[in-house]
This record gives sequence, structure tokens and C-alpha cells, in this order.
Amino acid sequence: MTTTSIRTCPLCEATCGLELTLDGGSVKVIRGDQDDVFSHGFICPKGTTLGRLHEDPDRLRQPLIKRNGEFVEVTWDEAIAVAGAGIRRIMDEHGAPSLAAYVGNPNVHNLAGSLYLRPLLKALGSPNVFSASTVDQMPKHVSSGAMFGNPDLIPVPDIDRTDYLLMLGADPYESNGSLATAPDWPGRMQAIQGRGGKIVSVDPRKSKTAKASDEHIFIKPGTDAAWLAALVTAVLEAGGPDLPDFMTGLAEAKAALAIFTPESVAAATGISGDITRRIAAEFATAPRAVAYGRMGTHTTEFGTLASWLADLLNAVSGNLDVPGGAMFPLAAIVTPKTQPGGRGFQTGRYRSRVGDYPEVRGEMPSAALVDEIETPGAGQVRALLVVGGNPARSIPDSGRVEAALDRLEFMVAVDPYLSETARHADVVLPPPSVLERAHFDVAFTSLMVRNTVNYSPPTFEKPEDHLSEWEILLGLAAAIQGTDLSIDQMDEAGAAALLAKALTNPASPAFGTDQVIAWDQVSRFTGPQRILDIRLRTGPYGDGFGNNPDGLSLQRLIDHPHGVDLGALEPGLPLASNNPDGLVHLAPSQFLADLPRLAKILEGSSDTFVLVGRRQLRSNNSWMHNIEVLVKGKERCTLLMHPADADSLGVAAGESVSVRSDAGEIRVPVELSDDMMPGVVSLPHGWGHDDPEARLTVAARRPGVNSNLLSNRTAIDPLSGNARLNGIPVELARVS
Repeated sequence: MTTTSIRTCPLCEATCGLELTLDGGSVKVIRGDQDDVFSHGFICPKGTTLGRLHEDPDRLRQPLIKRNGEFVEVTWDEAIAVAGAGIRRIMDEHGAPSLAAYVGNPNVHNLAGSLYLRPLLKALGSPNVFSASTVDQMPKHVSSGAMFGNPDLIPVPDIDRTDYLLMLGADPYESNGSLATAPDWPGRMQAIQGRGGKIVSVDPRKSKTAKASDEHIFIKPGTDAAWLAALVTAVLEAGGPDLPDFMTGLAEAKAALAIFTPESVAAATGISGDITRRIAAEFATAPRAVAYGRMGTHTTEFGTLASWLADLLNAVSGNLDVPGGAMFPLAAIVTPKTQPGGRGFQTGRYRSRVGDYPEVRGEMPSAALVDEIETPGAGQVRALLVVGGNPARSIPDSGRVEAALDRLEFMVAVDPYLSETARHADVVLPPPSVLERAHFDVAFTSLMVRNTVNYSPPTFEKPEDHLSEWEILLGLAAAIQGTDLSIDQMDEAGAAALLAKALTNPASPAFGTDQVIAWDQVSRFTGPQRILDIRLRTGPYGDGFGNNPDGLSLQRLIDHPHGVDLGALEPGLPLASNNPDGLVHLAPSQFLADLPRLAKILEGSSDTFVLVGRRQLRSNNSWMHNIEVLVKGKERCTLLMHPADADSLGVAAGESVSVRSDAGEIRVPVELSDDMMPGVVSLPHGWGHDDPEARLTVAARRPGVNSNLLSNRTAIDPLSGNARLNGIPVELARVS
């Protein structure tokens, strides 16, 4: 007998609705959910593989402990006890700074990881927290924090209403969008063109997205910030609209950017002054326009400046916080506000032991992890906790990462696979499969291009002898703290504290509700579902425990499996600003102080080749390479190169070249393409599955090469600590 399950895909930021046809405990077919209020049936190849992920024989079903160099299966009680004891031993002998945590990207794609990492990191008590954020989007957090007072208040392109979409370093046809949650980017882009709008893609590669755009402009890698600065200057020279009173710093920004003119940046960017002035004029005069910069702009040495300048361009052209421009979603689970202002945002509250890097959002640069492990002295990292991450492949200077992991005295990994990272651990704790847990996109509800909310209950019940992911994380926290409280007691205490705080917020629909009455309504749930119910009921659309009967609760989402549409984005400033003065700061002093560093690129450029990454629809970093249907076919881990560059090296298609940087060297087959800007080569991120001790059977047959062997751990954006993964100078040579 077949049944149907409706759930949201957890594999990327698009949050597409899926319809799963089940036969007992197996998945027969996965289609797009035609009735999903946001995705309307759109699906990509990754979404069809949830059943294969669930059934993958390489996926771990029991916790592992390493004994005499070999992994053995043990009970959950033993595994968590050994993990806690090992971490406490290092803490007792060397102090909390000798501990470190690395948090991977998958945590933001699941409910438990989003809600229960904080108590675990608090139990660890170490300043050494690293995450995938500093190989991805940290520049956007820093620029948003400085401008709007909140690093998570990120404006997204209102693509459903814009007339002019300017994209830099973004390839949503392949990535499905990033820091702008929207299923079916291709359809939404076609709709812009269908209503007479224009799309301009600026990229050193003519990607699939660029080919679908109305205009593609080549740009030299790493110069996006300079070009955006020139666009801002050109818009301001033309006059620009009057800005609202809650925006401050325009005069300071204009003066600081004056040296970046369309003509002065032309040689550095490869874009003529005439083209830059034309784009600036088109952008400024379009009825509704928005600039959107993503991975290719953030993972450079000027990532934070590029992020700031994209939003500054939106602001000075009158396209910030207006329909069709860059707008702020209002998520169903945010804490409502009554007035603008707050504590604001700062970085550098403490600094790293090695490298003297400033803290950003409670994190250190992931590129600094190796040095913290290798460098002797007080505070040397001796134990590492990795949750849902693969730093052996995902952080810079990978040639040194594995050796550093082997130097650790103790390591714990929460991972469904024995990955290239997890295989170094002393204890491996596997979470349930994606179909055995509830799903809600905590982070992406704040990045959606239309306010929407979906909840997915588990498709399958997890095995009785398996812990849920939230139980694993809380169990680890309890074991590290040595508390006598049970997992359920810790969870109940945390939920009660959250509820008590929410009921005292005057802006909440639940303000003034008796806590006993409210607790009685949420107590039917446990774990992350209870926390989610509290946040939904007390959020801006919440039912307020009966005060707003038509509002949101977890039960309402359960009753609406295809989601609840909360409407188009609406202007939110100045209320949304969390700066103490309640204003939007267009010219943060730390950004102005960094402009002389950017100005140096105007002096000239090197003749060496430059390496950039590229996204692939069937891949998500290093996650999806163990699924045969996603990796079969032609080789995907290739070095894209312009034919003229190949001729100069005497290289033919399919032959291999050595690629050398100041960090390392790889050998990779060449793929020729006129889509590449001459002098620029492109290699995808996340490959290199050649570790014989990892248990990734399918991935090992098509290992590819690890691009992070070429990224230097010291080449980072000083404002955000983000790694430079794009714009890497390299030397190429034919391999005989």
C-alpha cells in the first residue's frame, strides 16, 4: 500500500516542497509539490535523492568509538559518556581555550542544529568557535551588522517585483539561490524579462545564469568591490534621489569613494568606463532595481566591502527597503519590535591567540583553525568538536588540515558518514537520516523573497535505539558539563525560559498571557517542536495562545502541509534597525578605513592566471557526492579554461595541468570553454574524496581534486575573517 508524504527539501536554500510516494519504509518516487505555496512544484535533481540518502549503505546507523586505531560500534550511552569524558579531561588539564568547535553548513539546514547548537557551544565554554560561515557568507553578516545593527538583518532582492536585476558573483541557475531564498530562480528570472525587465550578470565566467540574462559582463576576479564603488560614484554624480531621514552617512561615503570612478577602475576590473556609466544610469533610472552579490563577491579579499557597496548602491539609488529593491523579510519566528534601536553590532570583542584575528559573531576565521592546533603554548587547541562539517575538505590550506587533525589529543564528530574529517575522530555520533527528523527552516525564513512558512514532520520514525539529533547535542552538552540533569530536563528548562521571556515582550501577540496557560498549550510537544511552537505563537504572525485565533502555531502548520503564505515583503525601516540611534549607517567607519587597501588594486594587476570556483546543480559543497545518480556521467571536477589560454600552454581538452598557488599544487583535467574570461580558470569546490580511510564508496570512485589545497589560510578578508576562495593567483603548466 502506497502513501504520500509532503515535506520541504533540506538540501539547499531554495526550500522546495516535495511530494514523496512511500511504500512501507521505502521511498518510491519524489516529485515537486504542486500545491506548495512557495515552490509550486519546482524541484532540482538533488531533491529527488532523499530516499537514496536515507537508504545509503555508507550512512552510519550506530555511534562509533576508535579503539586501537579501529572504529567499533557501541551504545549511545557509552559513546556520549566517552565523548564527554574526553572533552572534560582536556578541559581540566589545559582549560577551556584548549577546546574548539567547528560547525558545518548542514546545521543551518535542519531544525535541531539551528536550535540546539547554542547550549552545546555554551557548555564547551571556549572562544575557539569556527564555522562554514567564514568560507561563505560572513561578509554579508558584517556589512549588515554595521549598516543595520543586526548581522542577521540581511536585505534580499525582491525579484518578484523588480524591473532590473544586477547580479555579481551569483549563479542561481546552479546554486538555486543563496542568501536569497527563492524556489525556481529560473522561472522568477524569466518572469522579470516577461514583464519587460532586464537582468545583468557580472561574472568572470559566462555561467548558465549569465546565458539566461539579458546582458553578461566579464569582470576580473576579486575586483567586484571596486566596480561597485564606481557604480555608486556614478549614481551620486548624477544626483540620485533624496534619501529618508533615517539613513545617515551619505556625504562621508560619497567623499571616501570619489577616487573610484568608472574610468579609474576600468583597467583593474576589465570593464570600460562607458559600460560602467551605462549600467549605473540604467540602474538609477529603472522603475525598480536591485543589486545582488553573492559567493563570487564574498569569498574574496574584499568580500565585506563588496557586500557593503552592493547595499550602498541599492540605498543611494532609492532601492533599499522598497518593493522591487532590496527588502527585509519578516520571519514567522523573529522577536517582534516596538521601536527602532538596540544594542547594535560590533566585532573584535576578543582576538585569536594565533594571528590576532578579531572575533566576528562569536567566531574565529576557519582559516585560522590549523594554526591554533599546530602552535604550542597556553591555549593551544588539543580537542575538537565537529558538528555537521567537513573541514578536511572545506577550509583553506587543506594540505595541512589533515595533519593538524591527527595532532589532536581528542576529537568528536557528529556526522552521518565517516567522512574525510570524521575518520580522524575518537567518537562519531551519527544523527538520524533527513527523513527521520522534523524540518523547519529557521534561518531561511529570514531570507525568503516572499514571507512564507512550512513545517515537515518526520516521514519515517527513527529506530527506537537511535537518538534524535537534538538529543545528541543536548546529551553532549550534559556530558561535557557533568550535570545530573537528564536530556528531557535540560530541554524543558530551556523551553520554559524561552517562553517566560517571550511573554514579557509588549510587541508579541502573547504579551501578558499567563505562563501556566501558555505552557499547557505547548507541552504537547517536546524537543525542537516545542521550541518552534513557542516561537511561532509569540512571533509577529503568532496566535498569542488564543489572543489572535487566526495566527500561527505549530499545529496550524501541521494542518497546512503545503505551507502558509504570509504575503509579499513590506518596507521595514526604520523599525528594523538595531543600531542604538535607530538609523541606517551608510558609511561605517571600519569600511571607510579599509578603502585605501581596495584602492591599491587600481595601481595594476598581475599577468598570472586567476582561479575562481563554480557551483554545480547536482552538488552542495562536499555533501552530495556519495549518491550515484548525482555524480554519474561526465567528469564534473574539471578546470574550465578559455581555448586561447589552453593554446598558450599547449594543452588539449581532457589533458591534465598542474595548478600551483602559494599554498599548494594539484593536477586536474582541463575542459575548454569560451565561457571563461581569458586569464581566468575555474574549479568546483567540495571535491577531493581520495582519503582511503573515509567510508564514501561512491564518492571514492569519482574523487576529483580538492580546490582548497590551493587556498592560503593567511589570505582572508580582515573585516570579516572570510577566506579568499576566489581570485587566487595560480601558475599553470601542462602535465606530460
